[in-house]
Amino acid sequence: MTTGRAPILVLFRNDLRISDNRALSSAVDAGRPVVPLFILDDDQQSSRRLGAASRWWLHHSLLALSNALEKLGSRLLIRQGSTDEIVAETVKSTGADAVFWNRRYSPSDIAADTVLKSALRADGLKAESFDGFLLHEPSQLSTRSGDFYKVFTPFYNRLSETDARDPIDTPSRIMAWDGTLRTEKLGDLKLLPGKPDWSAGFADRWHPGEAGAKARLERFLEDCLDTYAEDRNVPGVEGTSGLSPHLARGEISPVQIMAALRRRRGKGADTYRKEIAWREFSYHLLFNRPKLHSENFRPDYDSFEWQSAPSALKAWQSGRTGYPIVDAGMRELWQTGWMHNRVRMITASFLVKDLLVDWRDGEGWFWDTLVDADPANNPASWQWVAGSGADAAPYFRIFNPILQGEKFDPEGAYVRRYVPELARLPNQYVHRPFEAPASLLAQCGVVLGENYPSPLVDHSAARERALKAYRRTRGS
Repeated sequence: MTTGRAPILVLFRNDLRISDNRALSSAVDAGRPVVPLFILDDDQQSSRRLGAASRWWLHHSLLALSNALEKLGSRLLIRQGSTDEIVAETVKSTGADAVFWNRRYSPSDIAADTVLKSALRADGLKAESFDGFLLHEPSQLSTRSGDFYKVFTPFYNRLSETDARDPIDTPSRIMAWDGTLRTEKLGDLKLLPGKPDWSAGFADRWHPGEAGAKARLERFLEDCLDTYAEDRNVPGVEGTSGLSPHLARGEISPVQIMAALRRRRGKGADTYRKEIAWREFSYHLLFNRPKLHSENFRPDYDSFEWQSAPSALKAWQSGRTGYPIVDAGMRELWQTGWMHNRVRMITASFLVKDLLVDWRDGEGWFWDTLVDADPANNPASWQWVAGSGADAAPYFRIFNPILQGEKFDPEGAYVRRYVPELARLPNQYVHRPFEAPASLLAQCGVVLGENYPSPLVDHSAARERALKAYRRTRGS
């Protein structure tokens, strides 16, 4: 269906879905032609350039969105370059008199969108932004003193008091604009890796796109929700939702997830609601601290004595630390673009506290290698582990990688999956191969220092070193 009426331009960014998309639905409801547009603006100073794994996901997510729009009679325009220039060019080419988009929440992105909105309105266009990426507007949620929340529990209690809207249905049809516009092929964006293709294992685990997000939510609700409170800590089983990369690209909204949980009761549902709320809390922090990924939330940590240890950092990145649960997590990350949440905490604690490597180095690696890399969740969680963040773990909380492995992977299923050179070790030694008798190691084909590394550090000694460094920083 086409019409000669002026179209509405709808910008897609981190909202790559057609259901519960307020910008798209508002344009459709206006009864006007709609021009959907995605712009890859790597040079926009306000935004943090996506990491390599996120760009892999973005490629496939855009493909899914394009197919979904075509089924509704529309077409996704794909461009790369300056957002301001391409929007102005598209407005001029189509005669559009309105531009809609869904809000972003880092202060720098808000500033860029404010400039864009002002420029469009100055030219006589209607420019509107809508909610949908979060459950709350960070600018409207504050403590009784008017400050922003720095502790999760009161934030969660306050968030729970807010009214949740219902999700918006998928449009049944999108009116197309009757014209030809410049667009680029998805491959022109060069989002996929070249050679060697390090993403070879991603497709076995992930199905980017809105349909994949909905299918994963349904599976989680049916198979995992009831036992989520316990199973989310066990990396050897499929006990988590796996929705984080879909949320990161906006293929599903938190509104949709919370609506699906609305009539669910029990410990699993309550625990998962808090996980969604932690994401909200992270954006609440980012909104108020725009340099969350590069500056300590607590300035008193600026004097912390980080060690320059490039070889140790590389060993950690490649899963060659000599601690099986750490190495399994880092290899899972490299092979699948994702890491189990419990193991994220273990690996982060090991880097920051056992190796005394700056949390920003770990955050940067996760940003580049995680398909669910998130500009708020990622740095907020790293600062939580490091002790420098809001509502952070106490400095003396240092995960023991051996005991963590034995507690949460007691049969060694996770370690054996991602560290196959240890697969033949009995449970007693799979998390501590360096304590196994030499005869047993030989029998199981393990040669420490050759096909599996000896520990980078002694954990007990590293723990004491970390505690001393934290105490010096704190002046205690």
